[in-house]
Amino acid sequence: MIMYIQPLCSQLLIPVSQRRRAYQIDDWVEQMCLTIRFNLKNVISEFYAFSPVDALRSLSLLANRKPWAACKNRFSFAVWIMVVLLNGTALFDVAAAQTTAGLEGLALVESLRKGGYNIYFRHAATDWSQNDQVSKAGDWISCDPGKMRQLSTTGRKTADTVGEAIRSLQIPIGQVLASPYCRTVETARNMKLGPVEKTTDIMNMRVAEYFGGTSVIAARTNGRLSMLPQAKTNIVLVAHGNVLVTTTDVYPQEAEAIVFRPEGNGIWTFVARISPQEWARLAAEYRDLKRIPD
Repeated sequence: MIMYIQPLCSQLLIPVSQRRRAYQIDDWVEQMCLTIRFNLKNVISEFYAFSPVDALRSLSLLANRKPWAACKNRFSFAVWIMVVLLNGTALFDVAAAQTTAGLEGLALVESLRKGGYNIYFRHAATDWSQNDQVSKAGDWISCDPGKMRQLSTTGRKTADTVGEAIRSLQIPIGQVLASPYCRTVETARNMKLGPVEKTTDIMNMRVAEYFGGTSVIAARTNGRLSMLPQAKTNIVLVAHGNVLVTTTDVYPQEAEAIVFRPEGNGIWTFVARISPQEWARLAAEYRDLKRIPD
């Protein structure tokens, strides 16, 4: 079935230099179409992971932005939505399995306290009324909301809250890496987990053509995910949803953390997904629990 769906989103996957400002569409549509390219099951998982508020907001924005233009016409876009909905029930268990896999609760907190993990965050919530307008190399670093999509007020608060939760849980962070985009750097800085180092290894796939293509970015990201942290610390990476889904088939929500256990040499193991709400719950429950000496 995926062979019939991919062509509907072909216009979204052409190089930025060709697309330029031809399609100013919402992040949700582009990310979902990119996910279809790799794994239909992840599309279903992502669709059902949306909260009612997110879903309503997305539908409202889609109605105003005419996203069917990106899929060539309204009929093709309607077919795309129909396929997602019809397959949703059969594949619903995929989302649950992915969410509950690996460590959780106290076991997760104790493991992170010992270090040895890479924690990948998608940037916090953004203002969806804004659009990325990249016409040349370097445009992506702009913090001007008229040129690039920036964090919303809620996103800034969420990043601060998540960082506070990590600190209160006494989870040691040895390095903080971020994509050069303003929204990722700002997310990392608001978390206050240490100095933020910018790297194009985890660059947004929308501008991958400037860095050797999607396969190059995916390979570099894979290397970062499998990289061993310094002893007794963890590495935090803040980047984009399309980077992670391309590399791992796991698609994070805004401000969601995906935890990996690195093995080195390009090998890693998926451990857990942690939403901002889960960080708050873990902090409330375990912040007063003393660390167990090594």
